[in-house]
Amino acid sequence: MTSYSKSKTLFSRAQQSIPGGVNSPVRAFNSVGGTPVFFKSAKGAYLYDEDNNKYIDFINSWGPMILGHANPKVVEAVKKQAEKSFSFGAPTELEIELAELIISMVPGLEMIRMVNSGTEACMSAIRLARGYTGKNKIIKFAGNYHGHADSFLIKAGSGAITLGTPNSPGVTPGTAADTLLANYNDFESVKTIVNDNINEIAAIILEPVAGNMGCIPPVEGFLENLRKLCDQHGILLIFDEVMTGFRLAPGGAQELFGVQADLITFGKVIGGGMPVGAFGGKRKIFEHLAPNGPVYQAGTLSGNPLAMVSGIATLSELKNNPEIYKNIANTTEKIEIGLREVFHNRQFPYQINRLGSMISVHFTENPVIDFESAQKGDVPQFKSFFHGMLDHGVYLPPSAYESWFIGNAISNDDVNHTIEVADRITVNWKY
Repeated sequence: MTSYSKSKTLFSRAQQSIPGGVNSPVRAFNSVGGTPVFFKSAKGAYLYDEDNNKYIDFINSWGPMILGHANPKVVEAVKKQAEKSFSFGAPTELEIELAELIISMVPGLEMIRMVNSGTEACMSAIRLARGYTGKNKIIKFAGNYHGHADSFLIKAGSGAITLGTPNSPGVTPGTAADTLLANYNDFESVKTIVNDNINEIAAIILEPVAGNMGCIPPVEGFLENLRKLCDQHGILLIFDEVMTGFRLAPGGAQELFGVQADLITFGKVIGGGMPVGAFGGKRKIFEHLAPNGPVYQAGTLSGNPLAMVSGIATLSELKNNPEIYKNIANTTEKIEIGLREVFHNRQFPYQINRLGSMISVHFTENPVIDFESAQKGDVPQFKSFFHGMLDHGVYLPPSAYESWFIGNAISNDDVNHTIEVADRITVNWKY
């Protein structure tokens, strides 16, 4: 039996000084039960916890470690910069290099502003959209996550097209009133909201591939129809590519689907594991952003040199070696095929969603295409699956509603071990 004694001790200690013992809620294991694992190091495809247990990592820091942990080129870049100082609070050439590199890879991107997190990027993009259009309302989708800014912590009201209501204490009803909820992959729900709020909507924001209710790709025509609708009504289309940017393709979801957004938010991969975010888009829109325009946004550590060099090293590797995307997609496909065989042999209901190197497992008999269908999964069964895999050295997201992120360091042996473990822990499941 795997020992987690040091993690248990650390968690007990952490709860005395940190709310819930963690600095981000999903880490608390509330969705799966048990004690969160405390890690001390990682290399390549593997994590090592405080009890010296080794795990194959299928989270990769929620996406950014696409090249694997402690990639030598990234580590060397950070080491060299650390000797020159961590931060200046002033412009550096590194910011220009990363901006130019991102613009060279992402279709239609003309300008970009660096920030410190995905939350900050999405919050700033919404403010810019409102300032540019002169409108106040936005449309978001149930089950999409854009960080913890007030505008995004909204849940559905009494019906699919009603005004949203706050999903967290501290979010005012006034803020909620400007956020309208639509159903993901349901274009008609969006069209109805737009028609009921003519000339009031500044932007539609969405994850082009959802990752916070499991991996849920867009249905055919969904993104294309949103683009047309926005053009018809003078609404800005915002792609939240914090997860998908530079993970699904060098140019992210825009390249993969051939649909261009007006504003795009980034994070995770662009910093190679460092805290970072960015939002970019058309030059005519960004002319309204301070200091050139009246829409204010600022950040003391924005463009932090350590994050910039880590991002430059990571994205340069991806740009110069595009076969990485084919490799991790093939690896993820092998995982999918293996798990399907195991689950099929067990004869219990399941769904596996995958796109590129994003994948998720849902224990339900119905296709998972939106938040409502994702919620129909068997959560207790996922808990059993999660802990069974964890006890045999496979680290999955500690929630049934999160995508897995596969890294380039995962080997065929790692895949085979994962499938063998899944087969072993489900052999006695009863239905």
